[in-house]
Amino acid sequence: MLNDIAWRRMTAFDLAAVQALADKVHPDFFEAPEIFAERLSLYSAGAHVLEVGERPVGYVFSHPWRLGDLPPLNARLGALPEDADTYYLHDLALLPLARRIGAAGRIVAALTKHARARGFPTMSLVAVNASQGFWERHGFVVADRPELAAKLASYESAARYMVQVLD
Repeated sequence: MLNDIAWRRMTAFDLAAVQALADKVHPDFFEAPEIFAERLSLYSAGAHVLEVGERPVGYVFSHPWRLGDLPPLNARLGALPEDADTYYLHDLALLPLARRIGAAGRIVAALTKHARARGFPTMSLVAVNASQGFWERHGFVVADRPELAAKLASYESAARYMVQVLD
């Protein structure tokens, strides 16, 4: 049984642990340390760490973005778009021991509440690592966007752009 499970806001002190988690969970989707640091600095309200007994076992990065567009993988954003019209879930990563305990669902619910409070009409993401079913259970649907095919293929052949319309 896992005790002391909690999501909390990420700080710069967490970045080394987040990088180590990313290297384990997403070895095929490398992002450099400076990319994580920039995401945190651009939108700290969308960056969280999951801890079990004060040990980081997961993280999430999310931020405002443009619907129908994908931030490039392993590239600096420079700034968030002023005309952002979707809340983008860039990365949700959990070590195996933190899966199937409801932690991912809790942070998705919290980010959905945040997106609604900020007035975003949608949330969007790229599903990878056979996660499409998880995202569908949380209200996301595959959005057919042929113009994104090349960018999606840069993730993996099974990558899917998904959108959730918020009420």
